[in-house]
Amino acid sequence: MAHRPIYLDHNATTPVDERVLAAMMPFFTEHFGNPSSLHAYGWEAEAAVKQARATLAQAIGATPEEIIFTSGATEADNLAIKGVAEAYFAHGKHIITVQTEHSAVLDPCQYLETLGFEVTYLPVDDQGLIRLDELEAAFRPETILVSVMAANNEIGVLQPLAEIGQCCRDREVLFHTDAAQAMGKILLDVEAMQIDLLSFTAHKLYGPKGIGALYVRRRAPRVQLAAQLHGGGQERGLRSGTLYPPQIVGFAKAVELGLALMAAETKRLAELRQRLWQQLSQLDQVYLNGHPSQRLPNNLNVSFADVDGQALLLGLRSVAALSSGSACSSARTAPSHVLKAMGRSDDLAYASLRFGLGRTTTPAEIDRVAAAVVETVQSLRSLKV
Repeated sequence: MAHRPIYLDHNATTPVDERVLAAMMPFFTEHFGNPSSLHAYGWEAEAAVKQARATLAQAIGATPEEIIFTSGATEADNLAIKGVAEAYFAHGKHIITVQTEHSAVLDPCQYLETLGFEVTYLPVDDQGLIRLDELEAAFRPETILVSVMAANNEIGVLQPLAEIGQCCRDREVLFHTDAAQAMGKILLDVEAMQIDLLSFTAHKLYGPKGIGALYVRRRAPRVQLAAQLHGGGQERGLRSGTLYPPQIVGFAKAVELGLALMAAETKRLAELRQRLWQQLSQLDQVYLNGHPSQRLPNNLNVSFADVDGQALLLGLRSVAALSSGSACSSARTAPSHVLKAMGRSDDLAYASLRFGLGRTTTPAEIDRVAAAVVETVQSLRSLKV
């Protein structure tokens, strides 16, 4: 079997942890009931779903009734943004978000603009952070929602959620955050951060693909949402469709493990990230994208001047599995909208690499990848001389 490249794309997705898979397996064959069924098989499945819901709620300081299962963070983002827009349009038709959001937030906002909503897209500074004074200036009497992601999927930057939440609460505006990248990597508390809606998913945290959740606040204030899927009335009528217990159980186990390992993994991954950056920064004209410390511990995004980005990726593909930005937009030819919003040129935006470190990443792998990147960059630059 050919040697597989070192996997450093954990911000795109993660392998399912063996402990997660073990928790899921009985619900494929033994406890296979439909949670909506009114018999023993259904009750078994329903009990497992109830326990998983409680685990996820506890992880973010919510109550179980506030957790709505979805197919992933993209659906959760859509339900939050379009659901609020439809439920609150009589109060106003203005939404605030950020230029560097994931397309799962930007695209629903752009869709709402075609329906007559107005959207303010906040800029970021050269390190990817919003300016709170610009957020405050963007509020209008008709503003109904602010959506700011917790951790950026490309550059790993952590936005000041508590401060944003306070700005929104002071103005009685709902606050949504896409926490797909943040769950299990940083502490999230919907009460302390005054978050009203929070999207998250399993597959960024060593859980299965195809399952996510939306936290919807039910107390002070009680958030109203318009359902985007109609059918059997599951999930309090906000997201109809038969629940999938294997995925839900796996989701909860992944979050449980993520929280248990967070402290140790944060330290280990941050040290590995610094080890990688120290070796890459020995090159000339290498630029760190994003805030140097206010970022996810496993993320490093770097631009290399005077290098063709596609050639760089191709030159490294036998050594490391990497991406140049969001996995959801990796096939697009346009430069990263995140890096462009930070002021990077098209050339630098194209010539960027996102390194996503994970649980199995070792110092030896970091050294091997760093050496390959340095060698490839030097080789490509020599061809341009």
